[in-house]
Amino acid sequence: MTARQITQVFDQYQKARTQFVQTIAELASRPQNIELLQDADVMSLLRPLLLDVVPNVQQTAAVALGRLANHNDDLAEAVVKGDILPQLVHSLANQNKFYKKAATFVLRAVARHSPLLAQKVVDCGALDALVACLEEFDPGVKEAAAWALGYIARHNEELSQAVVDAGAIPLVLLCLQEPELSLKRIAASVLSDISKHSPDLAQTVVDVGAIGHLAPLVLSPDTKLKRQVFSALSQISKHSVDLAERVVEAEVFPAALTSLKDTDEYVQKNAATLVREIVKHTPELAQLIVNAGGVAAIVDFIGETKGNVRLPGIMMLGYVAAHSEVLAMATIVSKGVLQLAEALVDEQEDHIKAATAWALGQMGRHSPEHAKAVAEINVLPKLLLCYLSTDSSEDLQLKVGIDAFFL
Repeated sequence: MTARQITQVFDQYQKARTQFVQTIAELASRPQNIELLQDADVMSLLRPLLLDVVPNVQQTAAVALGRLANHNDDLAEAVVKGDILPQLVHSLANQNKFYKKAATFVLRAVARHSPLLAQKVVDCGALDALVACLEEFDPGVKEAAAWALGYIARHNEELSQAVVDAGAIPLVLLCLQEPELSLKRIAASVLSDISKHSPDLAQTVVDVGAIGHLAPLVLSPDTKLKRQVFSALSQISKHSVDLAERVVEAEVFPAALTSLKDTDEYVQKNAATLVREIVKHTPELAQLIVNAGGVAAIVDFIGETKGNVRLPGIMMLGYVAAHSEVLAMATIVSKGVLQLAEALVDEQEDHIKAATAWALGQMGRHSPEHAKAVAEINVLPKLLLCYLSTDSSEDLQLKVGIDAFFL
């Protein structure tokens, strides 16, 4: 056998491996093929190809595994049981940017399904490798790593703390300052996912200067970035008076109120959520937002939106009204009762009706004058209808009953 013939055998073998992983990666992108691939034990065939001598085969095998793991938790569990994760993590330090993006995609695909699977990703040493990827030059690698860290952190406080302990926050904040919009979006999302779990985690995010870098981005023309920025600021604000004051001091108003009229409903909802999380803490913070025109803006917002999008606006009015007689009257004078009465009729979901009934109760409970102002809008028959309806939940009936007591 000549040298040429021997070389040809190896070339054919390489082409076959390449064609195999490319075909599997393509098939794995279609949900209808997943069960057949699973029955063919495709995981065990892909695993050795992660160590293939040809980089393209390695990368495409990782992409295929990521797509499979992304579909459901059974396939993600199969990746874990196949001892594939340690192999990926070990290879991350030495491979090129294409492999790193593919490998971090697999880690993300596994971690997204449940806290247990995310913990498996952490247990295999992935956090240090992912944090190291945040220092890479290539923005695509940074984005993929940040995305994976976000999926780990979003599950619970313990996993978020593990991400923080790995040193991720300062590097995520640097990603927020990069010019690439997609990287900025993911970075803001990660900060939101970490901040939401506890005051201590939110404080850790604030301590590295996150608010100062997030606040100017509320003016960004990019819709997807604004969604994440308002979400992050909301998650920080919700925990304590001090954190809410820090956000207010960063001068996110009046931009947050202007965003209530944004063309994107997620931007609208997240901006309304930020306002809600700030006003709930103290009468002083509520008064600050009222003075900035916050109640009028929220009343308009409630009138222009439907469903869960308007829910944080409804609750904001309730929180403001709960603080004092003066603030409650401010919500009434701004025609808040009228919009809430309409929401009580328009909305189909019980939890939104219950929140609306609660907010009306906060407006009317302070004095006979407040109760009269609420009753004059003819809201009592609407509340009674909710109370008597056999379809109403126990929570809705309870809140309507409390309203009736106040009014």
